[in-house]
Amino acid sequence: MTDPTGTTGPSDPTASARRTARTRPQPRPWRRYVAVGDSFTEGMSDPDPEQAGRYVGWADRLAALLSAQVDDFSYGNLAIRGRKLEDVVGRQLPAALELGPDLVSIVGGGNDILRPRADVDALAARLEEAVAEARAAGADVLLATPTDPVHAPVIRRTRGRAAVYTAHIWSIAQRHDCSVIHQWGLEFLHDWRMWAEDRIHLTTEGHRRVALAAYEALGHDPAEADWQVPLPPQPAPGRLETVRGHAQWARTYVAPWVQRRLQGRSSGDHLDPKRPRPTPPPRL
Repeated sequence: MTDPTGTTGPSDPTASARRTARTRPQPRPWRRYVAVGDSFTEGMSDPDPEQAGRYVGWADRLAALLSAQVDDFSYGNLAIRGRKLEDVVGRQLPAALELGPDLVSIVGGGNDILRPRADVDALAARLEEAVAEARAAGADVLLATPTDPVHAPVIRRTRGRAAVYTAHIWSIAQRHDCSVIHQWGLEFLHDWRMWAEDRIHLTTEGHRRVALAAYEALGHDPAEADWQVPLPPQPAPGRLETVRGHAQWARTYVAPWVQRRLQGRSSGDHLDPKRPRPTPPPRL
């Protein structure tokens, strides 16, 4: 077997580490990070222990990590749950760029992909326009692929659209020199213990690990070495328990989502961004 270095034989962990070091981007001392997006970037379901009804999330956790690298670091988050891509890049991003960030994370399109008539190519084209706008403004850009929904009930039907969008995101990142959180390849996200009861949003542990994946995508070595280690195995639920769980999930979460869609409402209606102005990030 020939490995990418051209040698023959079993894989060499040291050589693998050298290849990773060569391909990892060089981190910059960013001083102002602003995040835009939907519920994922708002931080659901990673509850803020200090403010009821508020969430922390991967972007807050990433900001805390980045703030340790420089003095006078500030962080804003304009993401609001339920937002589709056009809301993210057409409204949030211009407001974010007015804040003068040198790093912007743009994560959107997941709510669009859930719609059966989603035009993934059009979504990707709109995302690329936004990335080009942010790069022209002098900001570095962090993107994120969707997760692989292969094990998710109902949502796995969107897997083809999510896969195409993932390919587009990597192509956009290559053309515009962006960093990418490769969620599709994060195997720990296949463990349902990383997900909240709604099976849509991450738990605190899920957000912690994604933040570390983002930190690595930006060129840093996460100090917490356990972030890719799977959780200890647990017994699989029985068939009857699984069926009952799916039914309860559909009643509690799917039905209200469908009702909001029919009524033209969003879970984020009448909500304001949690961090509309850049301030020092939370201590986590």
